[in-house]
Amino acid sequence: MEEQKGKDKIWFERKFISMSSERIVSFLPSSTEILYEIGAGSQIVGVTHECKYPDDAKRKPRVINSSFDASKMNSKDIDQKIVELMQSGRDIYLIDDQKLREAKPDLIIAQGVCEVCAPFTKEINRATSVLGYNPDILVLDPHDLDDILISIMDIAERVGRVTEGRKLVVSLRKRIDDIRVRAGDRRIGGDFSDKNHNNRPKILCIEWINPFFTAGHWVPQMVEIAGGINGLSSRAQPSRRIHDIDEIMKFNPDRIILMPCGFDIDRTLREAKTLETNAKWKSLQAVQNNEVYAVNAGAYFSKPGPRTVTGLEVLAKIIDPESFEDIRVPPDSFTKYNNN
Repeated sequence: MEEQKGKDKIWFERKFISMSSERIVSFLPSSTEILYEIGAGSQIVGVTHECKYPDDAKRKPRVINSSFDASKMNSKDIDQKIVELMQSGRDIYLIDDQKLREAKPDLIIAQGVCEVCAPFTKEINRATSVLGYNPDILVLDPHDLDDILISIMDIAERVGRVTEGRKLVVSLRKRIDDIRVRAGDRRIGGDFSDKNHNNRPKILCIEWINPFFTAGHWVPQMVEIAGGINGLSSRAQPSRRIHDIDEIMKFNPDRIILMPCGFDIDRTLREAKTLETNAKWKSLQAVQNNEVYAVNAGAYFSKPGPRTVTGLEVLAKIIDPESFEDIRVPPDSFTKYNNN
């Protein structure tokens, strides 16, 4: 019996060591963040150009880069470039063959949410062709906050960090539930049981400014949990292009939150300047009431990782600043946009 226990212990230790030494290439920033949060950052041997958090991620080998420099382009130019690349079948993301081979990954973590936002199926196929062997592939496909928490556990289980993953998920769930309870988001069968639901502010989250896109996936759920009524997009559904600003005028939001995908506050404020000559935009009630906000989308909204919960807290402070006055969020997370 004791001999069997000893063998079991040796087997467990070998398995643990094997899983802990696994070489991981992350094809998306959110999985990079998750890996660091659960203590597996040292196992990362390759990242993308967008993996900038935490700081140590910037020092990892970049196995994927963008095919164009978006930092020197405005929103309209970026949109046109992506449309052009997709229509012509050319690559949005480029794999560095040499660095990928040097990384020798046992595991590649990728996503199936959006082929524009991060490397997608085509890049996975390309990577296996470059490597000449088939590493394990973990494809994440989160569409709301619940899926994000599931993704954390998927990664934790795959890299042998289940305890750390559970601890992180419990911590994030507690923060989500705290916002939900305080905002009075009590649902029965998917409907609001809160008698004051009709008094909740109407919120429009804009994921791209030129052309307008309304934010989808996890953002609508975040708005509802934080105490607002989400408009022009649906939970767990892709972001959607708004072809006519009359659609925004009809919804008539009380607050507008600018969160262009991947942009920080400064970049968002620069892009928002183009709206100041739009008469219909300036006629919106939220604009006239100075209820337009810019958030750090790149850090807290665009990437389905742990910091999305910080984004939820940011929304709560924007939607109901008095009730959530005690919630502390990073100083770079949001600001009111002066439309004058």
